[in-house]
Amino acid sequence: MGDFWVFGYGSLIWRPGFDFIEEQKARLHGWRRGLCVHSWVHRGTKEAPGLVLGLDRGGSCAGLARKVSGEKREPVIQYLRERELVTNVYLEKWVPIRLANGEKTQALTYVVDQAHDQYAKPMAVEQLVEIIRKAQGKSGENRDYVCNTVTSLKALGIRDHVLERIVKDLDTGKA
Repeated sequence: MGDFWVFGYGSLIWRPGFDFIEEQKARLHGWRRGLCVHSWVHRGTKEAPGLVLGLDRGGSCAGLARKVSGEKREPVIQYLRERELVTNVYLEKWVPIRLANGEKTQALTYVVDQAHDQYAKPMAVEQLVEIIRKAQGKSGENRDYVCNTVTSLKALGIRDHVLERIVKDLDTGKA
């Protein structure tokens, strides 16, 4: 099989963990980035869950697409499954994206399963900040995850006003 694209919207932007041959900003319609996953492993525990990003239905999402060589297809997909499907809160999907150069293509990504126990329904920013401030998992503090994502999005010229407000509130001690 040939080359393929992977669409990242959170930690896959700043910590892809796989080899790629090209990257471009991209937009995905019909899905939006949100802190809609209770993290029981990487940024929290079952007793004190953190919050990580997922693609939830509706809206659109700007992110980063990375093109993977066809010869690396199987190992990259296996790596992504081991990384993203730890608790099966995400569903693996092939979705249509529009690359920054205007080209439309399909990309592999991971969307939240709203029927899963870890799905976090929308919350007020103050609630999000309170959870993120306290949570920590095997990959570190939840706040670092959110801050790294915002820093990476800004470096790409992508604004996420909700995440930016959360980082500001974390820095100022609000919530």
